[in-house]
Order: sequence, then C-alpha cells, then structure tokens
Amino acid sequence: MREHRGEGRRQKSECRKHAALVGVALISLCVISKASGGQDQDKNPNPVHPSNAVTALGKLVVEVQQKNPQVLAARHGWKAASQVPSQVSTLPDPEFTVQQFSVGSPRPFAGYTNSDFAYLGLGISQDLPYPGKLKLKGEAAQREASGAEKRYESVLRSAVEQLKAAYFRLAYLQKTLSVLDRDGELLDQIEKIAEAHYRVGQGSQAEVLKAQLQQTQLLREIAMHHQEMWTQEAQLKQILNRPPDSEDLMTEDLSESPLPYTYDELLERVRAENPEVAGVQEMVRRQSTQVEMARKDFYPDFNLQYMWQHTGPQFRDYYMLTLGVKVPIFRSRKQQPEVAQAVEELNRSRREYEGAVQQAYFEVRDQFLAAQTSAELLKIYREGLIPQSTAAFQAGLTAYQSNRFDMESVLSSFHDVLNFDEEYWRTLAEHETALARLEQLTGIEIH
Repeated sequence: MREHRGEGRRQKSECRKHAALVGVALISLCVISKASGGQDQDKNPNPVHPSNAVTALGKLVVEVQQKNPQVLAARHGWKAASQVPSQVSTLPDPEFTVQQFSVGSPRPFAGYTNSDFAYLGLGISQDLPYPGKLKLKGEAAQREASGAEKRYESVLRSAVEQLKAAYFRLAYLQKTLSVLDRDGELLDQIEKIAEAHYRVGQGSQAEVLKAQLQQTQLLREIAMHHQEMWTQEAQLKQILNRPPDSEDLMTEDLSESPLPYTYDELLERVRAENPEVAGVQEMVRRQSTQVEMARKDFYPDFNLQYMWQHTGPQFRDYYMLTLGVKVPIFRSRKQQPEVAQAVEELNRSRREYEGAVQQAYFEVRDQFLAAQTSAELLKIYREGLIPQSTAAFQAGLTAYQSNRFDMESVLSSFHDVLNFDEEYWRTLAEHETALARLEQLTGIEIH
C-alpha cells in the first residue's frame, strides 16, 4: 500500500511539473506575440489602415492616366513634338529692305531732284529651298511626332501594367492574410486537443509545445505578409503619384479572368497594336525620309529678290528682279558622308525593328504559356489538391481528437492545407499579372 501511495505522489508531482512547464510555454508565447506586435508598431508607428471601401482596378487605371508623372511627361513630349511639322515645313520669312541712294553728298536725299541716279528704293527677298525639301522636313518631323505618340502609349501601358501587377500582388497578400487567420483558428483547435490529451495523460508535453511553436511560426508569417503589403502599398502610391501618408487601398477579390484569344491571334496584334514595335517602325520611316533629305541637299536652293527704285519727279522709276541660285559646289564633301550616315542609320533602325518584333513575339509567347499553365494549375488546386488536403486534414483532426492519430501527421496535413491555399492565390495573382502583361504587349482588354 505504501509503495502504491508513493508511486501516486510521484505521478502527481510530475503532473504538477508538466503543468508548470506548459504554463511557462504559454506565457512565453504571449510574450512573443506582444513583442511581435511591438515590433510591428516600431516599424510603422502611425500605420494607415485601409478603409472598408474597396477600390476598383478600373478607377485606378484612370487615375494613372491623369496623375502618373511619367505618363504626363510623355504626353507633353508628344504634344510638343506634334507642333514641329508645321514649323519646319514652312517657308523662311521674307526680308524687306529700304534703300536710299544719294549723289554728290552723303547727306540723305542729296541729288534726288537733279540726278537720275539718286533714288529711294523698297525691296523684298525670299529664300526658296529646292522643291520637295520642306515637304521632306515636314514628313520627318511628322514621323518623329508619331514616334513620340507611340512612346507615350508605351509609357502609359507600362504604367498600367505595373499598377495591375502591384494591385494583384496586394490582393493576394490581403487574401492570404485572411487564410492565415483561418489557419490560426485551426491551430487553436489542434492546441486545445493536445492540451486536453495531456491533461488526461493521453498525450505528451512535446505535442503541446509543438502546437505552440506552429502558432509562433504563423505569427512570423503574418508579420512578413504585413511588411510586404506595406511595400506594395508604397509602390501603388508611387505609380498613382499619391502622398506617402495617404490612405491605404483595399483591393477587390481576386477572380480568374479568361483569355479569349489564341496564340496566333495575339501574334497578329503585336505588329499593329504594340506601341514599342510601332514606335521603332516610325523610326524606320523617319530614317528613310532622312536619306531622301540628305540626297535632296545635292540640289540648289534659290533666292528671289524684287526692288522698286523711285527717283525725282522728272525721272522714271527703276524696277529690278533678281534670282539667286546657291550652287552646291563645295557641299558634296559634306553631303556624301551625310548620305552614307543616313543610309547606315536606316539599316540600323530596320534591324532594331526586327529585334523589337522578335522580342515582342518572345514575350507574348512567354506570357501566353504562363497564363495557360497557371490556369491549369488553378483548376488542379480547385478540383483536386485543396479539397483533398482539406478532407485529409479534417479526417486526421477528428482521428487525433479520438487519440487515433499522431500530432506529426496532423501538422503535416495542416501544412498541406496552408501551402495549397497560399499557392492557389499566388498562382491566381500570377495568372492575372500575365494577362496584364499580354494587354500591354498586344493592346487587348481583359481586366
């Protein structure tokens, strides 16, 4: 009897020690939670919490067009370039002259009444470039303005694509935070079951501590998500040209957008709708015009002058018409290298155009495959991995509650559920980002 009583006392003492250790572990967990909260406050002493109002993506696209500095700068550059063609294709201003010719004395109008050489003359002169030169200059400037317009479209599409990529990434982070909160509740269930088993002597202290460790790791992941959210918020505000302390955004829920175009249809739109390709094509046309202009410089320019000379009343007036020709005798030493330079620039722009087309084709193919692959993965996650892992976890949790399943297997099932959920939303964000890139490359509209 004494031996049994001594054994009972030892068991009670061990239980008290185990309970004390569990209490210490729980206190440590609370301290860690408070410390992580304190660190978050130190990183963001005045955090800006997003309002409950959801900001639609289409509204932000309009805001980019109206406020993004790079977009506005490119637009002003295009508007400025569109004013050049009329300037360079206009004739030079005429020159008006007044002459007074004196005879016998340097005094004004000396000899005006007694000599037919003294006169007062009015004249006008006009420079006349060789026919076609001004037209070519206007065409070259028009090509340059068209290239500036394409650059503006390229900058605008790039800004919109960056906006959508950041928006989808932020939507993924906001969604996965709710997933982590839900999974935290599942961990709470596991921890409570482990504690219940430990209280009745059916489990070990290691299982309780392991459940608490998973809680701490989940807190770390939530903190990392918050940090990345702040980064994405800052990037969005930069793209939208908003103040850094402005209100954060609440995104729309991510949903899969279909791609209603085949690969061949997307390639056909590259040459016609891609602004970078079109801009290089305009540069080829401009360089072709530059070659014609360089060759036109071998032709002479003209100057036309007309003079009316009025003498005294008793003398007849004089009328003089002069045509001047600028013969390019010494210009050939300059023009031959200029023509050769223009030809080389034309060949360079043609090669750049081919390279731009091939680069656009490659990116379209890359993004098309990324969109297709991610769409297939999303279907696998929705119809297979997520429901299967969830069912396996629920079955394992029920079995663990009945002490017919071990902790390691339950936590493994839990990690499967957590990872598949996160990977699903990450894949969905990547799918939408690939479609946004295709929009930028081909000009199609999906979102």
